[in-house]
Amino acid sequence: MWHTAYVGTNFASCRRSPGTDKYASRRGDSLNMIKRLAVLIAILAMVAAACSGTSEDDTTTTVADATTTVAPDTGGQTGGTLAEVVARGSLRCGVSTNAIGFAEPQDDGSFNGFDADYCRAVAAAIFGDSTAVEFVGLTAAERFTSLANRDVDVLFRNTTWTQSRDTEIGGDFGPTTFFDGQQIMGKASFGFSDSSTLADVDGAKLCTNAGTTTEKNITEGAATVGATIELVTVEEFPQAMEQFRSGACDLVTTDGSGLFGERFAAVGSGEIAEGDWIIFPTAPISKEPLGPMYRQNDSEWADVINWVVFATFIADEKDINQGNVAAAIASPPDPEAGRLLGVTDDNLQTKMGLSADAFANVISQVGNYNDIYERTLIPLGFVRAGSPNDIWFKGGLLYAPPAR
Repeated sequence: MWHTAYVGTNFASCRRSPGTDKYASRRGDSLNMIKRLAVLIAILAMVAAACSGTSEDDTTTTVADATTTVAPDTGGQTGGTLAEVVARGSLRCGVSTNAIGFAEPQDDGSFNGFDADYCRAVAAAIFGDSTAVEFVGLTAAERFTSLANRDVDVLFRNTTWTQSRDTEIGGDFGPTTFFDGQQIMGKASFGFSDSSTLADVDGAKLCTNAGTTTEKNITEGAATVGATIELVTVEEFPQAMEQFRSGACDLVTTDGSGLFGERFAAVGSGEIAEGDWIIFPTAPISKEPLGPMYRQNDSEWADVINWVVFATFIADEKDINQGNVAAAIASPPDPEAGRLLGVTDDNLQTKMGLSADAFANVISQVGNYNDIYERTLIPLGFVRAGSPNDIWFKGGLLYAPPAR
């Protein structure tokens, strides 16, 4: 580089013009030479700096041709969500504004339910404190924008994993926590029964909430069986239920889990009698794998969310639960359990930016998958045994990679 600079020098400027003092010319030549040397020195300095590879983001020490890079201690991936959450001191978790059994708002601003407990599980893993959660209730229409804008760190908001959502809106999905499917609810007094099918909705006015996969599913499904429907959409599902209750809509549709929850609450409050509201068809009209969603291109944060969920699956497989986790920590039933609970030398949690006992805290403070399911969903009439939400070796779809 400096050779090029030297060749580019205008040598003609060094010649003495006719009639000038020879000493003045020499002084000018000397000054020009000094200037050229200064330029060369500056260029050499820049070359040396460029070759050194030193930046403000890392510190490099070279000893006998061995180079070691020391990353700054940020408490997580630089610019990543984990570091941001740790610095804030709490997890911002996006949940439904009101989904019976999954996210039910409480007077103190917290939420109870299946999804809310997974928010607590992540907080327990990061902070050792399952209460270090800021719950953010979000409608279906606003959830993805809130995630993209960093208003929340993760969504546990009965969100279906689809191809378009996975590829077009800047988010990634973690393991499915609940395998659901869309169904329809109608009143028995209108002639609906457990044997009703999708074709029986012909001519009906049907309500659901906007910004969901539900709209497309019911529209495509009705067209497939030749049924004509009038679809009425509202922003939130509770509004759809009010339309259904008032008779403004003949039917209401959403994920089966939501319909079971609404019917359970209505029977429990005395609003309806058992059998007044019918949920059909028996086989759901869609696949609705529900689970956590987080921003793309943040692998460290993805690992944390994914393995918190997997930890609840593995603990369930091994029958390690809230009631016996202390005994399992004291005497792990097998090496994998020891690694999961952080009591062996080959601990993996610390390599993820968590404490060794991160998953032990999840199980002791929140529970394994079955603890969470039984506490939040069994009371609503859900049956886990033999369903897709059972463990893989019991005929279900819940399957975790090995902790090793």
